[in-house]
Amino acid sequence: MKSIFDKEAYQQIIGRLNKIKEESQAQWGKMNAPQMLAHCCEGLKVATGEIKRPRIFIGRLLGPIFKKSFLNDNPLRKNIATDPTFVVNDQRNFNVEKERLTAAIAKFHQGGEKNATTHPHFFFGNLTQKEYGILTYKHLDHHLQQFGV
Repeated sequence: MKSIFDKEAYQQIIGRLNKIKEESQAQWGKMNAPQMLAHCCEGLKVATGEIKRPRIFIGRLLGPIFKKSFLNDNPLRKNIATDPTFVVNDQRNFNVEKERLTAAIAKFHQGGEKNATTHPHFFFGNLTQKEYGILTYKHLDHHLQQFGV
């Protein structure tokens, strides 16, 4: 399984991210490119522990069931539900958001697994630092695919 902590996977993600343009159109979903970039940056804040949300009830029930499907080699499904607290629907500056996300990915990758939080994920519960690397890669991959790169 690919992880954002692997050099090759990291370089691939950054290369694909650099192909996103402000006018890039989503192939599914409601976000535009700057909103998607901001959304992905928020996801990284969960992985680093900058955002520490408590476990949610539905996650306690369904998290263990879905955890395996989010940590395998299969890509994430199109149009999977987004937790409402991570929906970005205001207007964002593309260049600012792209720079923020690129820097956040680089910092997370360079710090290695020790930079991943040990705080339980709000939906999935306990994740290892290695699992946070896999989940982060898959989340970024999902949204880059959403925009055709």
